[in-house]
Amino acid sequence: MVNEGPNQEESNDTPAPESALQADPSVSVHPSVSVHPSVSINPSVSINPSVSVHPSSSAHPSALAQPSGLAHPSSSGPEDLSVIKVSRRRWAVVLVFSCYSMCNSFQWIQYGSINNIFMHFYGVSAFAIDWLSMCYMLTYIPLLLPVAWLLEKFGLRTIALTGSALNCLGAWVKLGSLKPHLFPVTVVGQLICSVAQVFILGMPSRIASVWFGANEVSTACSVAVFGNQLGIAIGFLVPPVLVPNIEDRDELAYHISIMFYIIGGVATLLLILVIIVFKEKPKYSPSRAQSLSYALTSPDASYLASIARLFKNLNFVLLVITYGLNAGAFYALSTLLNRMVIWHYPGEEVNAGRIGLTIVIAGMLGAVISGIWLDRSKTYNFFMTGYLPLGFEFAVELTYPESEGISSGLLNISAQVFGIIFTISQGQIIDNYGTKPGNIFLCVFLTLGAALTAFIKADLRRQKANKETLENKLQEEEESNTSKVPTAVSEDHL
Repeated sequence: MVNEGPNQEESNDTPAPESALQADPSVSVHPSVSVHPSVSINPSVSINPSVSVHPSSSAHPSALAQPSGLAHPSSSGPEDLSVIKVSRRRWAVVLVFSCYSMCNSFQWIQYGSINNIFMHFYGVSAFAIDWLSMCYMLTYIPLLLPVAWLLEKFGLRTIALTGSALNCLGAWVKLGSLKPHLFPVTVVGQLICSVAQVFILGMPSRIASVWFGANEVSTACSVAVFGNQLGIAIGFLVPPVLVPNIEDRDELAYHISIMFYIIGGVATLLLILVIIVFKEKPKYSPSRAQSLSYALTSPDASYLASIARLFKNLNFVLLVITYGLNAGAFYALSTLLNRMVIWHYPGEEVNAGRIGLTIVIAGMLGAVISGIWLDRSKTYNFFMTGYLPLGFEFAVELTYPESEGISSGLLNISAQVFGIIFTISQGQIIDNYGTKPGNIFLCVFLTLGAALTAFIKADLRRQKANKETLENKLQEEEESNTSKVPTAVSEDHL
C-alpha cells in the first residue's frame, strides 16, 4: 500500500522554482540574522551565528524573511509555495475519483430505472421506490457543513477514503435485502450510499484546484464529474438488462442478486484503488492562484462567516439558484423517467433505460468538450448549459479565494432541495394529470433558470489572481535585472 506524505518526493518531478526566489547555496545565514534588501552580501561571506547585522544590510533574496502568511502556510498546503509544478499523479487521482463517483451514482439510479420491477418485488408503492432516490438528496442537506469541515480539517485523502468505504459498505448491505419482506434492509443500504455521496459531490472542484494547473482546472473538473454522469448512464442501461420484468419473485431475487454482487465487487475494487492511488496533495502548488490560496488560508477560518460572505456575492447567489433549478430538474427527470415511459409503453423498461442513457451521454459529451474549451477561452456564461460539471468551476471562479468545498457544497444543496421539490411535485402531477403536464411543469422552471443565467457576470477572480501574480513576478524580475551590481561587504566591516 502506498501512502505518500506531503514531504515525499514524487518520481520524475524535478522542482522548478521561480527565478526570483532561487537561493545561492553558498550563503550561510543564521535564522536570527535580520537583513535589509538594499545591500547584498558576497556569496563567499559566511556569517557567524553570533553576529547581529544592522537592518540596513542584506543577504541573498532567498534569505529574506517572508511574510507570515507565506512563511507559515496552512498545514493543508504543500511544503514549498515558491515552486509551481504539476504532478504526474494528478490524472490517476482524478480518474480514481471519477470511477468511485460513478459507482455511487449508479447506486442512486439503479432502483428508479426499474421502478416498476422493484415495486412488484418488494410489494411497495411507486412513491416508496422514489424515496430510494430522493434519500440521496435529503441526506446531503444536513450533512454538507460537517463534511465540508472534515474536508478542510483532514484533507482530500481522508474524505476520499471515507466516501469510497461507505459506498462499498452500502453496496454489500443491499445483498441482505433479497427477500420481498426485507425492503427496510435495502433502505438502510441506500442510506449508507447516500451518506457516501456527501463525501463525493463536493470534491471535483477541490481536486481540480489542488492538483491541476491553471490551464487544466476546467478539464479536470469535467473529468471528475464525468464519472458521476457515466454512473447515471450505466444505471439507466444495465438494471433493465440484468433484472427482467418477470412474475416469479424467487427468480427475480436471483437476477437482483447478480446486479448487487457486481456493484459490490466493483465498489470493493475501487476502495482498494483509492487506498493505493489517492494522495492528500502534490508536493508543489500546481498554479500561482493555488499557492496564494494556501498562503491566505487561516486555520481559524469560520464556515458561517465564509457562507455569509458567499451570499453577499450576487453573482454566486444567482448561480446557486440557476444551478439548483437545472440540476434539480435533471434529478427529477432521472427518478421519474421509468414511470413516464411505462405510463405510455408498458413492458418497455429496457427502452426507458436507453432513453435515459441517451440523455446522459449527450450531456457528458457536451460537458467534456465545453470543459476543454473553457480552459482556453474562460467563457463560462457561454457554456452555462453544462451545469453539472461547469457550475462547480464557475462557482470557484466567482468566490475565490473561499473554500471550493463550501461553494460547491452550496450548489449541491440547492440542487438537492429543488430535486426533492420537483420529484414530489412532478410525480403527483403525473399520477393525477398525466406525463405532459408534468413535463410542462419542469420546462417552466428550466426556462426561469435560463433567464436568470443571463444576469450572472463572469467575475473570474481565480483567473485574475493567476494573471496578477504572474505580472508581479515579471515586474520583480525586471526590477531585479535593472538594479545595480551588488556591493561586496567584508567580514571585518560587519
